Amino acid sequence: MKPRKPSQNGCGLPGKEANVLTRDQALAQLTAPGQPFEIVVTKALGRDVRTFRNAPRNMRQLFAETRSDKPFLLYEGETLTFNETWQRACTLAHSLVKDFGVARGDRVAVSMRNYPEWIISYMAVASIGGMFVAMNALWTADEMAYGLNLSAPRVFIADQERLDRLAALPAPPASFDIIGVRTTKPLPIGAKAWADLFHAPYTSDMPDIDVAPDDDLHMLFTSGSTGNPKGAVSTHRNVIHALLSWELDLLAAFEIGLLARPPSDPPPPQSTMLLAIPLFHVTGLLACTMSCLRYQRRIVMMYKWDVEKGADIIEREGITHMTATPAITGDLVAYSRRTGRKFPSLITIGGGGASRAPEQVRAIDSVFEKAFPGTGWGMTETNAIGVGIAAGDYLRKPESSGRVSAVLDIRVVDENNRSVPPGERGELQIRGASIMRGYYQNPKANAENFVDGDWFKTGDVAIIDDEGFVFIVDRIKDLVIRGGENIGCGAVEYALQEHPAVEEACVYGVPDERLGEEVCATLYISRPVSDPELRTFLEPRLAKFQIPRYFRFTTEPLPRGATGKILKKDLRAQAAKEIG
Repeated sequence: MKPRKPSQNGCGLPGKEANVLTRDQALAQLTAPGQPFEIVVTKALGRDVRTFRNAPRNMRQLFAETRSDKPFLLYEGETLTFNETWQRACTLAHSLVKDFGVARGDRVAVSMRNYPEWIISYMAVASIGGMFVAMNALWTADEMAYGLNLSAPRVFIADQERLDRLAALPAPPASFDIIGVRTTKPLPIGAKAWADLFHAPYTSDMPDIDVAPDDDLHMLFTSGSTGNPKGAVSTHRNVIHALLSWELDLLAAFEIGLLARPPSDPPPPQSTMLLAIPLFHVTGLLACTMSCLRYQRRIVMMYKWDVEKGADIIEREGITHMTATPAITGDLVAYSRRTGRKFPSLITIGGGGASRAPEQVRAIDSVFEKAFPGTGWGMTETNAIGVGIAAGDYLRKPESSGRVSAVLDIRVVDENNRSVPPGERGELQIRGASIMRGYYQNPKANAENFVDGDWFKTGDVAIIDDEGFVFIVDRIKDLVIRGGENIGCGAVEYALQEHPAVEEACVYGVPDERLGEEVCATLYISRPVSDPELRTFLEPRLAKFQIPRYFRFTTEPLPRGATGKILKKDLRAQAAKEIG
């Protein structure tokens, strides 16, 4: 529960005077030799990293250790327990090996909405040593074809909408078997229906395949800031250490009095997470879903976010935890203020995908009856972990993303890759146990993004203050972050430049109250063209969320600097001022 006590900090939370230990002291105690979270140095992927001595060897072990008869997945009236989910994953795993010939290291691509089948597939593929390829369900047919050609999966598991897009392609991607999920039309020739693979009684044992900690686990796709999306490949060790890092941070927050410990007698009822963001995003997959396993936390899955439906689910299902983009949590704040519904079951409202406005941080604490605000900074490449902040710290420093995880290192460097003192701006770099193995079949990108051996260049401009809190102040990578969805400006520019009237295109983000940023394009055109004409032109080329909301036109070449680069910052500033 939210610890309410007299306080001078205006937050209704324990102030610093309540802390018995500092965070560093608490972490030192929790990770000391002989403790469950003991940290040791391990050689992994040629890098020396700090790891948890007692971590599960692989994700299959983690899944197996979390079996119980408690409810796990709830989707629109369907419920599966942890045991039932495991049994279905075991059954699918045997089918993938026996019927489809999937071997250790093979890729299995999945593209669908938030269905239980998504999570079952992830558990099955991970447990047999396959690489799970999480495709963006919002991609166009061409983008889907790119992802399939890059990953060359042995099996493609998809729902009806994604199968329709696949059928719309003039030429099929590389050959693979298809499993159709929740289909409403005849399957492609040779494809199999999900339901046909499952026959009760379900098996409870996985195929006997050894999976090593540094075997590849999954491929998640980046936004493609300079072209096509890149496939970020992470290992079992990477993901397990991201998950255990969140657990350790929570224990440390209990130790220092930042959060109140839950009662043990009687124990609280089963906690419940609302999954309102896509599973193909690293936050949805790891911070929301996989983090629930060891806590035995139930997950209520939403097909798509809708604030009224979400509010009803929170009250009906007693949702205790929610992690979502600022746009979604902002919707809930506004809805609560408008309706007076306080959602007393909520304990934490976490964030991810983009930074929250400080006003929203304070609103979460003041509007909801018990909920703490929390957030963090992470990337697809870091498996969503990096730095984190919650409760009183977050209210004290609402513009910060938090302090670094115990198994990671961060630094801020100048243009010459030299560390800068606290308080100075520079590029944020990160290294450690949760950092991806690398980009799939892209040695050039790996060479560009890993420096000094194992430091990963994040592309974010940051400041680290004298307490170790990180503030993201700008970005180097050419991205628009719209409602937590990373949009590569280059991909949108390339699509626009295919239009016969567009001579030059410059794409950037402008502020948006709900989504954080919206996509805007300044175009040098050879003849008049309308906004609707451009949107219609872009619809088959870009996903809906990538299409600019705003267009600005000029009949003169776009302004460029001495190096010949378009002055994007100037165009962005001018557009933001005019759009208001």
